Amino acid sequence: MEYTSERVNTLPPYVFSEFQRKKKDLEAQGVDVIDLGIGAPDLPAPDFVIDRLVEEVRKPENHRYSNYFGIPEYREAVAHFYKTQYDVDLDPETEILALIGSKEGIANLITAVVNPGESVLVPNPGYPVYQAAIHLAGAKAHHYQLNAEDGFRPDFSQLTSEEWDLATLMLLNYPSNPTAGTVTIDTFLEAVTKAKQHQTMLAQDAAYSLVTYGDYQAPSLMQVPGAKEVGVEFGSLSKSFNMTGWRIGYVVGNPEMIRALSTVKNNTDTSQFIPIQKAGTAALRSDLQSVKANNAIYEKRMDDMLEGLQALGIEVDRPKATFFIWAPVPEGYTSAEFADELLMKAGVIVTPGSAFGSGGEGYFRVSLSVPTDRLQEAVDRMKQFSKEGAKEL
Repeated sequence: MEYTSERVNTLPPYVFSEFQRKKKDLEAQGVDVIDLGIGAPDLPAPDFVIDRLVEEVRKPENHRYSNYFGIPEYREAVAHFYKTQYDVDLDPETEILALIGSKEGIANLITAVVNPGESVLVPNPGYPVYQAAIHLAGAKAHHYQLNAEDGFRPDFSQLTSEEWDLATLMLLNYPSNPTAGTVTIDTFLEAVTKAKQHQTMLAQDAAYSLVTYGDYQAPSLMQVPGAKEVGVEFGSLSKSFNMTGWRIGYVVGNPEMIRALSTVKNNTDTSQFIPIQKAGTAALRSDLQSVKANNAIYEKRMDDMLEGLQALGIEVDRPKATFFIWAPVPEGYTSAEFADELLMKAGVIVTPGSAFGSGGEGYFRVSLSVPTDRLQEAVDRMKQFSKEGAKEL
């Protein structure tokens, strides 16, 4: 008897799970492993958010099922955030949906709006969940390349009119995971123009929109006139408010796409726990000072890591956003070889670029979501590895 479907059997292994298995094996042998692989913030959620959760969780009326769309208070907070941050007006009733994290929402959207066999335009390199969700929906991924010479921004001209016409949906992700690439509003304007021309839907993954440095402010797809006609944007409180395990996010934009997604969700979940939504409301209505404080910590860590990489002869342009560094692999290694050797010989986990698609080969991703002292220890180990490794860095 076969207990798993063909789609599950043919799903590529989740690379982060493989490195976590190796990490566990090494730790069982007494090795101190520093994990710079998975991008989960190590900083705590803000006190005022935790206080709101504690307050709300003590109320018996909050232990019932949530409204399928998310409680009105939370959806209104998302609308408030978009108005104050981007000067964008959203209807909380039809243009906003609460999610159990943006990862869940993106995966379910593909099932909701793409038929089996249809084409989805996907960035390469890109977040592995995109590829997995397309596979599980029985759809086809068509990759568009993100190149260093373009600052890892999409070159829409690389896609032919036929490729555009065949695509039901295009996925965007800025600020980008894994490349830390950023865009201006002009990129989104071009995307909306192309989408309208070819009747292609857009979905922008904005999970890192508030993790920015210096004067850079990440734009929203919704700032483009007419964006709601063709697209949606996903947001997450995981990265900006350190609420990763809380699993709370949202999607905004096109009412019909949101309605389709809500239909899938209505049949598979009952939204997020109400006290978590109320805590998320407090976060979204805050003055974002906690976010700025987090970014200052990440920026200092980034400076330390960039300095360490430079000492190893690895040159990287300073990112304007995310808590990732996308660095070229030293000569003589594939990305997987370098990551594996660094783990086995230095006890440091980085993610090989190949985990994010063929376009990621030749790079590795460093996550800054570890305490500063551990980050510095990782840099020191990498320097030692450079001196003692079988290959020269």
